[in-house]
Amino acid sequence: MIRTLPNSTSYKAAYKLFIVLFFIFLFSPIIVTMVLAFNNSMYPSLPWQGFTWKWFFGKGPDKIGIFHDAANLRSIYSSIHVAITVTILSTIVGTMASFLFEHEDFKFKGTLYFLMLAPLVIPGVILGISILLFANAVGTFFQNVLGIDLQFLGPGYWLVVFGQFSFITTVVTMTVSARLKKFDRTLEDAAYNLGANKFQVIWFITLKYLRPSIAGGAAIAFLMSFQNFNTTLFLVGSNATLPIKLFTQVRDGSTPVINAIAFILILVSSIIAVTTLFTGKKSE
Repeated sequence: MIRTLPNSTSYKAAYKLFIVLFFIFLFSPIIVTMVLAFNNSMYPSLPWQGFTWKWFFGKGPDKIGIFHDAANLRSIYSSIHVAITVTILSTIVGTMASFLFEHEDFKFKGTLYFLMLAPLVIPGVILGISILLFANAVGTFFQNVLGIDLQFLGPGYWLVVFGQFSFITTVVTMTVSARLKKFDRTLEDAAYNLGANKFQVIWFITLKYLRPSIAGGAAIAFLMSFQNFNTTLFLVGSNATLPIKLFTQVRDGSTPVINAIAFILILVSSIIAVTTLFTGKKSE
């Protein structure tokens, strides 16, 4: 809708109806999922059979809540553990890469940038299979030729971290680079003229300016790692992450405990988003 042009009453009504239907389509699955977390039923679906807290706090034997479900709590811990490691590595490497891409004397900028974008273009399933086969080949070589057992190359925690790191770092790099392009280099020159060394300039001037984008890139990295499924599916070991665990439960048949997990994740994500929004406005 172009507000500067006159529009008919029917056009305005149709536009408002479209907006309402769009948001209903967007949020109705989320609302239904959250409501069913309190459904007193053994199935994670309608019909509604009464209100209950047991899918959160139930101790069994028929209804075991999420806070007493050892398997699901273990998968949540695995997802958080992986996400924190991937976030730290991706944020550090992505920030360093953004400095490299903005360096005028770097000759292979275009080639390296293309290589970093490749993992985002390749489907996650193909990327997961490729990393698994590569790690298996390298591990077999070291085992057969050198007699060294590199256990971290087998399916498990470190292989999942490596797989997610391979494409999440690119997202962090692009996020930080977008802000670094707007940075006024004369601020660094002024700091040098006042006697600051290179480390002090980067730490107190450049990184302070990049702090919002670094924090945003880290938040994106954490969320992408926590919810990743396609790549992680081929690299995970015995300790499954939460998306893999939920997929297994939905496939084999589960209880509304998966709705309770979804409710908690949606609630926590919403609180973080609102907090970040108000913190950003306060900083501005």
